[in-house]
Amino acid sequence: MDFGCSDASVWKEALSAYPSRIHTLSLNNKPNLVSLDDFYCNHLPSLFRQRNPNPFLTTRELSTLMQWKLTRGKWRPRLLDFVSSLDDAVVKSASQKAFQSLPDISKAVSELTVLKGVGPATASAVLAAFAPHLTPFMSDEAMVAALGNSKDYSLKQYLKFADKLQMKSKELSSEGDSFTPSDVERALWSFAVGQSSAPQANQEPKTNPSRSSKRKRKN
Repeated sequence: MDFGCSDASVWKEALSAYPSRIHTLSLNNKPNLVSLDDFYCNHLPSLFRQRNPNPFLTTRELSTLMQWKLTRGKWRPRLLDFVSSLDDAVVKSASQKAFQSLPDISKAVSELTVLKGVGPATASAVLAAFAPHLTPFMSDEAMVAALGNSKDYSLKQYLKFADKLQMKSKELSSEGDSFTPSDVERALWSFAVGQSSAPQANQEPKTNPSRSSKRKRKN
């Protein structure tokens, strides 16, 4: 599936396979992924809605979100140690300021990256749980598909990434289907994981977004 594909049915198929990809990974070597993904996709957004009009994130929730991010992607224990030791009041304040900053994504990310261990990619995961219609998670797989690489985890790169996924979600929604930028990210991730777990399948090297480069910096 190429990022330029405009066939909504292809994207819907990739998105619908997301739960099974999560389940398959959990059976392999990531046993906690199903529960972590349920927390991230369902429980955390529900908590945010319950906390209106001033939603916030706690240190414990940020720690669990980080576990989800590292389990779905690449495990980097130091990042988890950093966020788990953050003061709860500091996390609450930073997250409230970030959520109130939206739809200014740049400002929202900057409010979160003051927290130790939180770079633009982790900040994007927080924002995507709060506002999936606006802010996609900056996953390696989606970065490769949308921008051609996953080496740059800067704010500037995230803004470029978010813009592309916002445009793609509008394009895919134009025929009546509803796609958020977060739906686009999950579809790209799902497709990439499906391709990498079945290397003998009919892959299309030019459009396969499954390969991701080594990270050069904290995110």
